[in-house]
Amino acid sequence: MSASHPPTGTSGPSGASRSAGPSGPSGPSGPSGPSGSAGSSAPPSADVPAPSAPPADPGRAAGAPAGTEIRLLSYNIRSLRDDREALARVIRACAPDVVCLQEAPRFLRWRRQAGRLGMATGLVHVAGGAPSCGTMIMSRLWPKVEHTGDVPLPYGPGHHRRVVATARLRFGDSVTGPVLTVASCHLANDYPNERLSQAGVLLDRITGPDGLAAGGPAVVAGDINDQPGGRAFRRLSGTLRDAWAAAPAGGEHTWSATRPQRRIDAVLCTPEVEIVSCGVPHGLPGVREADLRAATDHLPLLAVLRLPPRARAAAAPPDPGGGPRPGPSPLG
Repeated sequence: MSASHPPTGTSGPSGASRSAGPSGPSGPSGPSGPSGSAGSSAPPSADVPAPSAPPADPGRAAGAPAGTEIRLLSYNIRSLRDDREALARVIRACAPDVVCLQEAPRFLRWRRQAGRLGMATGLVHVAGGAPSCGTMIMSRLWPKVEHTGDVPLPYGPGHHRRVVATARLRFGDSVTGPVLTVASCHLANDYPNERLSQAGVLLDRITGPDGLAAGGPAVVAGDINDQPGGRAFRRLSGTLRDAWAAAPAGGEHTWSATRPQRRIDAVLCTPEVEIVSCGVPHGLPGVREADLRAATDHLPLLAVLRLPPRARAAAAPPDPGGGPRPGPSPLG
């Protein structure tokens, strides 16, 4: 779905980094539908495994072992305009370590609203919100936030402004704990050429030679507003691995929540990230179908990913601005 934001003119692809402050959910959002042709409506098929349940002990040790496994959730929450309690139940049941949100709070009292969502789900704000036009990253307390920033995407006059929220997270100790660059994105809905241009800028700023990931592991997750056969989706999946295609688990289609017929949301990973599973969490213990339908107009994507340990001799990636942060902080 397309996020509504007052147009502010034409923006170029240059990025703006910052140390993120607190955040919370926002005002109304434009309900225009996704692009692409409809596929067949299908619940998870019998030959696709159900998504894996969270570990029995969700606590994380201070020193993350080799092959650290994390749970990443991507979710368009339509500015919290729907059933917030159902939304919180879905997120809690998925037990994510990192959450990439689209159409998150970004207008009046957005920090307070995001803080309430965090309190309801056991998460804290990491990056994004109003400064990134509704893309946001939240996490549990165990990853250390090394850097956050915003990546503006190109858009035409009178169109919705699009900005990618980014964070570099370290899981475990400062020597060998794996580092992951995370980007939450929401590409243009009604303008295919603009969406394709945004996909190219996104790749360049995250995974390019001078990108934020600096050649390390990275995940781009969000509302692509394009189906796998579309030009923007193919532009992204030509460089990054489509997690659903690599290791499907649960459901495929993410829009709409009441009649899922299209896969327009995605989790895309660099080759260093091992994809264990990815899909709409149908059948996950605690995730009720009624809640999935009531929470928002999209269905979430839950990916289980395994990160490689960081080499001891590896240099820290360049900091494009904003400096290190001690870690995420709850909002209220």
